[in-house]
Amino acid sequence: MTAPLIGLTTYGRHELDFRTTHYSEWFGIPTLYVDAVRRAGGVPLLVPPGEENLELILETVDGMILIGGGDINPEIYGGDSTHPAVHRVDPERDKTELALARLLAGEKKRPTLCICRGLQVANVALGGTLHEHVPDVVGEDIHRGDDMGWTVQPLRAEPGSAVAEIMGAEEVATYSGHHQAIKDLGEGLRVTGTSADGIIEAADLRGHPWFICVQWHPEVTAAEDPTQQRLFDALIRQARRRS
Repeated sequence: MTAPLIGLTTYGRHELDFRTTHYSEWFGIPTLYVDAVRRAGGVPLLVPPGEENLELILETVDGMILIGGGDINPEIYGGDSTHPAVHRVDPERDKTELALARLLAGEKKRPTLCICRGLQVANVALGGTLHEHVPDVVGEDIHRGDDMGWTVQPLRAEPGSAVAEIMGAEEVATYSGHHQAIKDLGEGLRVTGTSADGIIEAADLRGHPWFICVQWHPEVTAAEDPTQQRLFDALIRQARRRS
């Protein structure tokens, strides 16, 4: 059986500060995403920002993952681009991923898993908006650690939702590190999971064969937590049907 080819977006050329005497710009991706795809039986293909041949890529891949990263420019969704918490904005990455999300949701449907920033990209691509800074809305920040990095966050998936059935659980605790989140839902998206403070943590796309969005980072614990690896396993199963 042919292993399905899974496209993964990458960080922008300025998001990773790995400058050397030879190179000043890098496209990169945390290895945990790649590891989770390989464990599930997929073959990873990296799709960096700036790629113009997105339709050709989507003719080639059997599934797609939109990974985490920096903030989307709030100007795109009518938000406040001067908010002091907005960081790591990358216009090249925004342009590429928004176009990619629209194709994946529309004429070039492929099994799609959107993770953290990926959920936000999908929402904005479909006409939704974001909270520029979640603590402004809910007060106490349960979505990041004291160092503004990872925290383990409990969340609840809607009973009977695709994400609950895939994980085999309605309540999970997994790694999170976001300060932005969905404000107004994009067209066609349906909320399938929330955190204790009411922030949207999961969504899927009505009428799409398989388009799952999560605000947390399942790749971080996927090697040890079957509920999180199952998100990647399910993506590869869907992609294998196409391949």
